[in-house]
Amino acid sequence: MKITTFIGSSRANGNTEILTDIVTKNVTHRRIYLKDIMIKPIHDLRHDMKGFRPVADDYDQIIEAILESDVLIFSTPVYWYSMTGLMKNMIDRLSQAIRDERYPELKEHLKTVNAIVVTVGGDIPRIKALPLIQQFKYTFDFLSINFSTYIIGQGRRPGDVVKDEQAVAEALLLNEKLKLESKSNAH
Repeated sequence: MKITTFIGSSRANGNTEILTDIVTKNVTHRRIYLKDIMIKPIHDLRHDMKGFRPVADDYDQIIEAILESDVLIFSTPVYWYSMTGLMKNMIDRLSQAIRDERYPELKEHLKTVNAIVVTVGGDIPRIKALPLIQQFKYTFDFLSINFSTYIIGQGRRPGDVVKDEQAVAEALLLNEKLKLESKSNAH
């Protein structure tokens, strides 16, 4: 089982990354920090006669990671009741990627992928992060990706999420599940 984690925070070692670290502890996975790669905003050319054109940025490595993965973990703090701009930019570019002739297998592959969302917010996140979760759900539904589960944690200051016993317990359970699935797929 191949797992790719997309870290959508602009801060290193923030609460969302800490919670994601619990989920992925001792689980082989690839980690992509969206803040460290260049993804240009989408230039929507769906209705242009020539369609989308290749973009000179790092987005192809996102698609290649997706194509190599069975599980995708979307890790983003709650920013204004939604995902970060870094994560949204990556998601927006999927409109182009699913039409990219270089990746004819992408749409079919997405139907085989399981997605997990990990998010942390500071302002009643188990309620106020639900629009973010719904946004991911609609995106996954549109792309025919199986939305496996999500974890919402609470934390305002760096490191606070470890005080959220519920989120940590959910992350530990998910970690055990991923370790078991990794072992069973290895045999």
